[in-house]
Amino acid sequence: MDHEQRSKIADGAGFFAALDQSGGSTPQALSLYGVDSFADEGEMFDLMHEFRARIITSPSFDGTRILGAILFEQTMDRDISGIPSPRYLWERKNVVPFVKVDEGLADESDGVRLMKPFTKLDGLLDRAVSRRVFGTKMRSFVASASRTGINAIVDQQFAYASRILDAGLVPILEPEVDIHSSTKLDAEVLLKQGILDRLDGLPTGQQVMLKLSLPTVDDFYADLIGHPRVLRVVALSGGYSRPKADELLARNHGLIASFSRALVQDLRHNQTDADFNRTLDTAITAIYEASIT
Repeated sequence: MDHEQRSKIADGAGFFAALDQSGGSTPQALSLYGVDSFADEGEMFDLMHEFRARIITSPSFDGTRILGAILFEQTMDRDISGIPSPRYLWERKNVVPFVKVDEGLADESDGVRLMKPFTKLDGLLDRAVSRRVFGTKMRSFVASASRTGINAIVDQQFAYASRILDAGLVPILEPEVDIHSSTKLDAEVLLKQGILDRLDGLPTGQQVMLKLSLPTVDDFYADLIGHPRVLRVVALSGGYSRPKADELLARNHGLIASFSRALVQDLRHNQTDADFNRTLDTAITAIYEASIT
C-alpha cells in the first residue's frame, strides 16, 4: 500500500473525479459530449477513452485540486500518452487511481437494487494491483426506505469490501440513495445505522471509504466522516445540476465531491482545446471550492 497515496486521500484538500461510466451509460455520456454516432461497441469505447484521456491530460486536471480518479476497467487497462492510465494519473498528475469493480445493478427488489454477482473480481483485483491502482468502487441503489432491502445492500457491500481489502486495495462502498425518493431521509437513517453497525466488525487497522448521496439533513454523515474505520467520505451528485450539487455539498463539512456527470456536463467534443480546458477548469474550481468547506 502506497503511504503517500493513503495520506493524500485521508488528509488532502480536493475531490474525486468519477470517470467510470461503463457499457450501459457510455452512449449517454458520449451523447452529452456531442458524439452520437459510432460503428460498433469497439469504436464507442475508443471514443470514450479519447474523451477521458482528454480530461486527464488537460492542464486543468491535476492533484492540486483532484485527490483521486475513479476509472472504468477498460480505462485502467489502457494507456494514456503511452503510459498505463493509473501510472499516468499518479506519476504525471499526482492523482490517486481507483477502479470501478461492480458489474451493474440487479433488478429492483424490496425497494433496492443490489449489485449483480461479481463474476471476475479476483482477476480484476490482480490487474488493479499490478497496474498500481489504490482502491476500488462499487455501486448499489436504494429506491425506498426498506429495512430488509437496505440491510441486504450493506451486507453485500461489506462482503465484497472484505475481499477487496484482502487483496490490498481500499474499497469505496457506494450505496446510492435515490435523490427523488419520497422516503429519502428515512432511507438515509437506515443506511447510516447499517453502515455504522458493520464498520465495527472490520479488522483493526482496516479502513473503507464511502460514497453517499448528498444528505437531506446537513452534516448528517459527520459520524461516518469521523469514524476511525473510514478513510474518507465522498458524495455523488446523483442527478443534481452542478450548481445545486455544489451548494448542497458546501453545507456538509468534511464531505467532498466524487462527481461524474456534474464534472463533465459542459464539455463538448467540438470545443477547441482552449475552450475545453477553460470549461473543465471552471467545473473543477467550483467543485473544489464546495469540497473544502
